[in-house]
Amino acid sequence: MQDSAQLVTIRPATRDDEGFLLHLFAGTRPEFNLLDLPESQKQALMSMQFKAQRQQYDASYPEAESGIILRDDRPIGRMLVDRTAPEITLIDIALLPEHRNAGIGTDLIQGLLAEATGARKPVRLHVLKSNRALRLYERLGFSRVGDQPMYFEMLFQPTVDRQR
Repeated sequence: MQDSAQLVTIRPATRDDEGFLLHLFAGTRPEFNLLDLPESQKQALMSMQFKAQRQQYDASYPEAESGIILRDDRPIGRMLVDRTAPEITLIDIALLPEHRNAGIGTDLIQGLLAEATGARKPVRLHVLKSNRALRLYERLGFSRVGDQPMYFEMLFQPTVDRQR
């Protein structure tokens, strides 16, 4: 994918990416900035939340593919996808704040939707109700199929080409 003449790719995440993934996690959690705590306590809390999220993802999606999104070979985000069920689950997609609103996430999700359409598999995700990406998902063809206290469950159902 090309964006502003810069190449965006995805490579498998490794243990060496832990520091970057924690930094990315922090960049997607502005609520930590609202806490009236010393910086060291904020960092400790963020690290605990990051580890809890990792454990939950690992337990719920043990076969998920964790990818690091690169722009010109520099890490700028992550994409976590589980393709093992009869449907594809987009578990997490996140970009560093300075790389948002540039079409990168849209292009990556459209690529996943094209893959799902070719495989005739739906794509499922959960999104925080307060997340601005909700509008993006709806624009890309996801429908709300579940309403939980903090999250919407959304589903993209590929259309079947009846001409085939």
